[in-house]
Amino acid sequence: MRVVVAEDGGLLRTALLRLLGEMGFEVVGAVGDGEALLELVDAERPDVAIVDIRMPPTFTDEGLRAATTLRAMEAPPGILVLTQSTDPAHATRLLEDGRGGVGYLLKDRVADVDEIADAIRRVAAGGTVIDPSVIAALVARSRVEDPLASLTAREREVLGLMAEGRSNLGIAERLVVTEKTVETHVASILGKLGLESAPEDHRRVLAVLRYLGRS
Repeated sequence: MRVVVAEDGGLLRTALLRLLGEMGFEVVGAVGDGEALLELVDAERPDVAIVDIRMPPTFTDEGLRAATTLRAMEAPPGILVLTQSTDPAHATRLLEDGRGGVGYLLKDRVADVDEIADAIRRVAAGGTVIDPSVIAALVARSRVEDPLASLTAREREVLGLMAEGRSNLGIAERLVVTEKTVETHVASILGKLGLESAPEDHRRVLAVLRYLGRS
């Protein structure tokens, strides 16, 4: 399997190249910035590009921008980002096109030879590999930005029936549960959506509006 590396840190790049060789990968090039990475991939057409996010000249997101450019190619290589950042926005930029062949791992994982080798192979095969700490950050952000994400499956079902205009009794009959159980679910929904300081009817309307994406 042919691999290229984009990493500006000399010591880490040297260690990574040695590690990749020991794992049986053919390293066909190593560069230290995003522009050079694009040129290298165009020339070598590797199976996988291992990319650092922060590279010259600004050390912000040059590697990430280069990676997204590579993703837009007609036949892109697999992209494995190695970074020190758990910023979920970075991972989202790589994942937003919905395609596989991408990985996002913290540099700490480099010490785990088997994990890195497995990640490279999975990305080359069109799979997706995301560091568990990044997944945790994505979930946490989702819960902050979208209160509906914190609802259980049953609570979403109850909220959907509320959106249909059903009363607690009507919901209970539909779900074959007691009205008291529905009241408990409704109270939980209103609490999770932060709708606790208003008359009951008004809070139900606000909850439904959020469910419908109107507020």
